[in-house]
Amino acid sequence: MMSAGGDAAFRALLQQLGEAQDLRVDAYKDSCLRRRVAVRMRACGVHTYNDYARRIREDGDECDRFLAALTINVTKFYRNADMWDFVLGSVLPELLEARGNAIRCWSAGCASGEEAYTLAVLLLEGAGRTRMDPLHGPCIDATDLDPRSLQTAADARYPEEAFGEMPRTLVARYFPPEGREHDVRAVAGEVRELVRFQRHDLTREPPIDPPYDLILFRNVVIYFQRVMQERIFATMAHALNPGGTLVLGKVETLFGSACDLLRKRNVRERVYRRP
Repeated sequence: MMSAGGDAAFRALLQQLGEAQDLRVDAYKDSCLRRRVAVRMRACGVHTYNDYARRIREDGDECDRFLAALTINVTKFYRNADMWDFVLGSVLPELLEARGNAIRCWSAGCASGEEAYTLAVLLLEGAGRTRMDPLHGPCIDATDLDPRSLQTAADARYPEEAFGEMPRTLVARYFPPEGREHDVRAVAGEVRELVRFQRHDLTREPPIDPPYDLILFRNVVIYFQRVMQERIFATMAHALNPGGTLVLGKVETLFGSACDLLRKRNVRERVYRRP
């Protein structure tokens, strides 16, 4: 992309984007930023960083489109089923026994809400199995930087294909079909009431309401610079209650000072526990 105008023009563009979105662009990997800028430049039909900067000034919505491109996350309900099976079978029973209906969870980088709603379903399932007092919400903080994704999550309606990895018994129980062709499913009220969605910037803001018993932080940190990764990991570790659990993405590995606070619980599924 250097032919698009040189490094000075690229840095000026990043500064413009950062100021417009109150975004710490320096927290992200340079390669990630260049790829996302290139995606939006192609979409806008421009060929230089200066031309794209001009488009941003002329089109007030383009900054939001860039932010959506930067924070895009491929997500589905029950994505990576082995991880969810482990959470339902091993993690939640312990946490529900210890914390009951006072359990507190955080879906960090929740994108359009599928992960947070999946967790809410499993909390309801786990509570039912232990015959504990009903959960009353919200008990899950679901946060993301992109307001468009958060709006999708708040709308709580998803196409049928979003449920391809979720067990059909859970789909039928918690996501009634809607639409003329029944090609859309709504999130049941008992699931929705457990989740609170909020805009949040992991790179500069503290956790919303710690301490937490379970933090899901999957497939987000890979986009950040190493120094920022270590800082966020430490923040997550300190935000956990003793006995709490942190779950990372399948290609992510914990490092830095967080390793002094957390212990490996399931290496394959990237699950860590605070003693």
